[in-house]
Amino acid sequence: MQRYRFPVGRVPDEALLSGLATGDPELAVTFVRRFQHTVFGVAVAVTGDPQLAEDIAQQTFERAWRHAQIYDSRRGSVTTWLTTIAHNLAIDAVRSRRPEPVAPEDLDAILGVVSETPEQQALADEASSRLRAAVAELPREQGRALVMAGIYGMTAQQIADWEQIPLGTAKTRIRTAMGKLRNTLASPKRGDHVE
Repeated sequence: MQRYRFPVGRVPDEALLSGLATGDPELAVTFVRRFQHTVFGVAVAVTGDPQLAEDIAQQTFERAWRHAQIYDSRRGSVTTWLTTIAHNLAIDAVRSRRPEPVAPEDLDAILGVVSETPEQQALADEASSRLRAAVAELPREQGRALVMAGIYGMTAQQIADWEQIPLGTAKTRIRTAMGKLRNTLASPKRGDHVE
C-alpha cells in the first residue's frame, strides 16, 4: 500500500516542526529551508557578522529540534518562536564577545536596526513593537546610551569614555531612557501617556 503525502511545501509550520521533532528527514529539510532566511536575517541584524550569524542559525535549528515538543501555539506562531530563539542566541553571542568600540556615526545605523529591520517583522508581537517604537522616540543621546548598555552590554563607564562625557551624565542618560521606556510601556495606549 502506498503512503499518501502532502506536498511538503504546503505542510503547515506546526506539522513541519512536529516532523523535525520526529526526525523525518524530508520534513526537517523543508523546515530549515522554509525558515533559514528569516533566522539568518535575525541573527545578522543583531550581530552584524554574517559568519557568526550562520553559526547562530545552526544553533537555532538545533535548539528547535531539541525543544520542538515544548512549542506552544497559544504563545505565538512557529516563526515567532523560532526567531525568538535566534534573537536570544544572537544577543548572547554579542554579549559574550568583548565590546568593540563603535564609531559614534555608526550608532545612528544601530538605532535604525532597532526600529526598522526584518527582525522587527519576524518578532512583530505587540509588546516588542511598542518597545521598538518607544526606543525610537527617545532623544538621540538617550537612545544611544540605552543601545550601548542594553544591546552591547557596555557599562556606564565604558559609555562615558566612548561618548567623552562625565560618568554621571552617562548614568543619567541610561536611567532617564529606562524611565521613559517604563512610563511609555506602562501606559495602556501610546497616545494616552502625558508627561
